[in-house]
Amino acid sequence: MIELTLREIADAVGGRLHSPDGDLGHTGEMKITGTVEFDTRVMTEGGLYVALPGARVDGHDLAAQAVEKGAVAVLAAREVDAPAVIVPPAAEGHSRAFVLHGDKDGSGMAVLAGLGKIARLVADRLPNLVIVGVTGSSGKTSTKDLIGQVLTPLGTTVAPPGSFNNELGHPWTVLRADRDTRHLVLEMSARGLGHIAALCEIAPPRIGVVLNVGTAHLSEFGSREGIAQTKGELVEALPEDGLAVLNADDPLVAAMASRTKARVVMVGEDEKADIRATDIVLDEEARASFHLITPQGEADVTLGVHGEHQVGNALSAVAVALELGATVEQVAQWLGNAERVSERRMDVRTRADGVTFVNDSYNANPESVRAALKSLAQMARAGGRQRRSWAVLGTMAELGDIHVSAHDEIGRLAVRLDINRLVVIGEKARPMHQGAHLEGSWGQESVLVPDVDAAVALLRDELQAGDVVLVKASKSEALWRVAEELLNT
Repeated sequence: MIELTLREIADAVGGRLHSPDGDLGHTGEMKITGTVEFDTRVMTEGGLYVALPGARVDGHDLAAQAVEKGAVAVLAAREVDAPAVIVPPAAEGHSRAFVLHGDKDGSGMAVLAGLGKIARLVADRLPNLVIVGVTGSSGKTSTKDLIGQVLTPLGTTVAPPGSFNNELGHPWTVLRADRDTRHLVLEMSARGLGHIAALCEIAPPRIGVVLNVGTAHLSEFGSREGIAQTKGELVEALPEDGLAVLNADDPLVAAMASRTKARVVMVGEDEKADIRATDIVLDEEARASFHLITPQGEADVTLGVHGEHQVGNALSAVAVALELGATVEQVAQWLGNAERVSERRMDVRTRADGVTFVNDSYNANPESVRAALKSLAQMARAGGRQRRSWAVLGTMAELGDIHVSAHDEIGRLAVRLDINRLVVIGEKARPMHQGAHLEGSWGQESVLVPDVDAAVALLRDELQAGDVVLVKASKSEALWRVAEELLNT
């Protein structure tokens, strides 16, 4: 982060200075020279500690500990035993896309609002910084990771691993930028109308990437059209000299071209796409090779990341890199060198006995599960081999009224793709198990087990050398434990 005095921070958030010893003049001149953190365990020297309430501990009670670990001051909602900037109460009707467990009085949301204003102050003071926003129902993190890797050779780039995409992670990421940073790649999520617009206010993007409109968080939005309305807030926020990168293969995304004053580049497999992929081929680990066609030229690309769905993600990365000065040949090479950065997303590992695990358990929705199942089927048959395939699946959360039908359809798809064994974990996912039986009259090919331990026990007994296993569910199910335990067997 750029250096800021506490007085500058207080002015930005509309708050007031607090000093335990009463010397506000001295406190106002104190400088933040380190990072901004909300976890005392990673506090850096010269940093700013963000005090947030938690389910078990209120960060305000850890203010003195944060200072002992190097913090200069605290961003807080009430007076603490440390130099601090006290934020004003959260505005009435404040949109809550992100829920802070333990925030009973709204103090946490007030601190988050203040954090967002600090991030905007930093973004405004970095006029040469290019901010890239990425949104979509699925694939945001993988695409953000690819964009980050192809932009790094062009200049210092901030694109942290993981999904820092809400009212906490978004400004936290912005505050990683400093005067040397040229590119800031931000992932944007939403649970309701206005949420992405609010994130764009924190850090106004010049390039916006919209990947797809699926059914993730359908229980909050009510319809795919409602999701599209919110995802499109990203392109509406772009300036006239900006760029909107839209998926030509998704009609709801392609239609967003009319909602922006920025230039539009369409990407996809559709012949009308400005940047497109042809001749897609997958290897035995579902890594795609394709021919890249762009207005600036053509090249062959071989991806190092797994899954055919990564082709669309890569095309979005191509569009961003070309806009910021890369050549077609350069971006093709950089994509070939790109690796999986964020954990538990198409993480492919093989045991000594040849059993391959595809740990894609970070999160799940119907679209991402379909893509993962197709990758599993392709891996099982690649190279003329016929490996035995296992799909270990759990609940897809937040689907609202389509919960039963969506899980039923995934079970049926597993049969149609000729997946050999389906292991469904948890009673909430039962419709997936039932769908498989109704589609294929399966016997023991589909099994419903109560929990992760039961799934691990089943797989430990029945896995054979050479099998390939997909593990996927919503984050709340913590299904990564299946892959992690069996990889260590």
